[in-house]
Amino acid sequence: MPLDALVLALAAAVVHALWNLLTARSGESQVAAGVALGVGTLAFLPVALLTWDVRAGVAPYIVASTALEVAYLALLATAYQRAPLTVVYPIARGTAPVIVLAISVLALGESLPVAAAIGVLAVGAGVVLVRGTGRAQGGTVLGLAVAACIAGYTLVDHAGLDHAAAIPYLELVMIPTSIVYLAGAAVLRGPRALLAEVRPPVVVAGLGMFGAYALALAALERAAAAPVAAVRESSVVIATGLAAVVLGERVDGARWAGAVLVVAGVGAIALAG
Repeated sequence: MPLDALVLALAAAVVHALWNLLTARSGESQVAAGVALGVGTLAFLPVALLTWDVRAGVAPYIVASTALEVAYLALLATAYQRAPLTVVYPIARGTAPVIVLAISVLALGESLPVAAAIGVLAVGAGVVLVRGTGRAQGGTVLGLAVAACIAGYTLVDHAGLDHAAAIPYLELVMIPTSIVYLAGAAVLRGPRALLAEVRPPVVVAGLGMFGAYALALAALERAAAAPVAAVRESSVVIATGLAAVVLGERVDGARWAGAVLVVAGVGAIALAG
């Protein structure tokens, strides 16, 4: 994996963990996620216009990525309403690169190095430890659903970047995603609920939400999807630590070990890529 792609993916991991923490802290995380998305989309629009480079053939990727992003945000926010960050986040982020790798091998015909296979096993074991036996079953199911969405849009966007530059492409995905998600939140919770979430932490989360994936897309322009997806998931340990310190969530030794195993596994996948 090229060094510049590695640095970009690691930066995306740090920013991603931070915006998830800010969203999870909100009492109305579903509404806060929509407001954050809208803020990020508006803030980066001038950058997209200044760097505009969109070519023919991008439309199918925009449509597919938008659908996956809407599903991702809705499932993620719902998961944070029902389960701790330290359960949902490692499962969602840790399982996603495994799905990406499996699809790359089974559907796209890529080879599976030994190190990658070991990484898959480590991620699986780490997810089990983080989840715990009989713990937060709803969070587990929702976390896996979020992981499927992450894997889906990672693969779609990797292909879509052949037809557009990173920031304009992301803006084209996020504009319809923001409209759909905010409209749904307004109908379900009311306009006042949206206005109540226009707060500094949510604004910062919005900038981080957009910025994290812009960094990830820049990494995807420089490296294959599986290793980029894997390196990004080092955010698992960052988010677990932040949740323990900032949110006061209880993180026992087994869950810490699980988070570390997830990172070790995705590291093996990254090195194999």
